[in-house]
Amino acid sequence: MRYFIEFSYNGKNYFGYQIQPKDISVQEELEKALSTILRESIKTVGAGRTDTGVHAKKMFAHFDTNQVIDQQLSYKLNSFLPADISIERIFKVNDDFHARFDATFRTYEYYISLEKNPFTQDSAWQLWRRNIDVDKMNEACKILFEYEDFTSFAKLHTDNKTNLCKIYKAEWEQKGTELKFTVSANRFLRNMVRAIVGTMIEVGSGKIQPEDVRKVIENKNRNSAGISAPAHALYLVDVGYKF
Repeated sequence: MRYFIEFSYNGKNYFGYQIQPKDISVQEELEKALSTILRESIKTVGAGRTDTGVHAKKMFAHFDTNQVIDQQLSYKLNSFLPADISIERIFKVNDDFHARFDATFRTYEYYISLEKNPFTQDSAWQLWRRNIDVDKMNEACKILFEYEDFTSFAKLHTDNKTNLCKIYKAEWEQKGTELKFTVSANRFLRNMVRAIVGTMIEVGSGKIQPEDVRKVIENKNRNSAGISAPAHALYLVDVGYKF
């Protein structure tokens, strides 16, 4: 039988979601806890992989077992797992339902503080700039909808078979000195959101114009885009499925 797990985690202490040969990962902790409690070797498949230091407010993974699972497993896992990983629910799905391939969209949020803030130093990019033009950044975001090849925002030398993505939403919101960027797409490339954020900050600070983003994308060159924004301010907040 196949089960889905909905969970969240603070990525500060992990080298991403996916299992690493030598470094600690969220997947490793999850599989270790499941295997211990169920007393069998459990392998999970996640909805995607987050980079080192990136967080997830809503993440999914599936695993297979012959055992009948109930919600008591959620309580047991939460007692066993570290404090920075939390299980929300576990539920049965069809045996061919896939956490990664059946996901219809992913949504990320990125947070920026425009002033020094000791209470958000671990959760937002401390940019300390008052003169960011959010309207221009949102103007540049509209250009993203015109394209599907985002090679310019992809991490170099990865095993991606394609750099094609369909972006459904991309917008900035400002509340006081706090900025939030929300972006949804059918899939994301490694480092893609952080590269987009870095490029949009160049627009907002006047280094480039909104229209220049079109040239950045068409160049299909990572060096054409902005810096990668810090990982600690990025959150996976939703993954969509048609259950």
